[in-house]
Amino acid sequence: MTLTSDHAVEPAGAPTAEATEIAGRSLTQIAWGRLRRDKVAMLSLFMVLGAIVVAIFAPLITKLFGTDPYTFDQAKNVISDAGGLPVGKFGGISRDHILGVEPLTGRDLFARLLYGARVSLLVATLATAVTLFLGVTVGIIAGYSKGALDSVLGRLMDLILAFPSLLILLAMSGPLVQRLEALGLGDNTARVTFIVLVLSVFGWPYLARIVRGQVLSLREREFVESAVSMGAGTPRILFREILPNLWAPILVYITLALPSYIAAEAALSFLGVGLLPPTASFGAMLAESVRYFAVVPTYLFIPGTALFILVLSFNLFGDALRDALDPRAGRS
Repeated sequence: MTLTSDHAVEPAGAPTAEATEIAGRSLTQIAWGRLRRDKVAMLSLFMVLGAIVVAIFAPLITKLFGTDPYTFDQAKNVISDAGGLPVGKFGGISRDHILGVEPLTGRDLFARLLYGARVSLLVATLATAVTLFLGVTVGIIAGYSKGALDSVLGRLMDLILAFPSLLILLAMSGPLVQRLEALGLGDNTARVTFIVLVLSVFGWPYLARIVRGQVLSLREREFVESAVSMGAGTPRILFREILPNLWAPILVYITLALPSYIAAEAALSFLGVGLLPPTASFGAMLAESVRYFAVVPTYLFIPGTALFILVLSFNLFGDALRDALDPRAGRS
């Protein structure tokens, strides 16, 4: 029994205001609290979410601005006698074309930038999803199993990591894309499938190694031993007991893999392995802009800056998320 200041009687088990304030917080609440106090992390998160929203609603946004990424407007926007250079200064920036137009074609750069972000995010998201599935599955199995299976999976990871992925991408793009087209896929669909498969095939061993290292520690924990002693099957132990304890490193890896795949797709498009024109992508726009850099520098600067900001935002948010989820960091 506890007496209050006005002599009222409270039950001994009633929680006080101080006890309510000291109530424990979950790891998610702790991580979110750290992220909210990190201005760089919140700005990066805002930029990432903004890019995703803009990419999803790119057709609606371009329609509101009265532009289109595929419409040629040479008569109005470029000077034929000057090698197809945009009309006006700064690459043809005007009220109708807020980021200017492409040289030679006169297509709106703002519309193509939005559609390019859409393609890059689509490829990066699909490649990350496939990488996540392969890396987590193989990593959990390799980490939990012992003996020959772990050795075989480990040597498979080493073998894949030993391949020069960029050379294989360039050398095998033609034959593999033709095989995919023979299966009934369209030109660009086959190219997107090829890029996603190759990026994920060469990317999953990195995640698998991270997961395997975590599982090696988790399989010795008490909750795993309890599940084994109660007769739980291996699939239940792997995916119901161990997998929920891996979400923190997996989430961090996702935020770091997405920007690397965005940059990889842009690089492949720059090298001519990406989607066919007139489909817009960051790499294709950068490849085209190199020819006009001396006379229309904005054509290179605008898509290059957009790609830089997008990749940097993902990287900064991934670093901040890793710090927020680090159990060794302060709990303030």
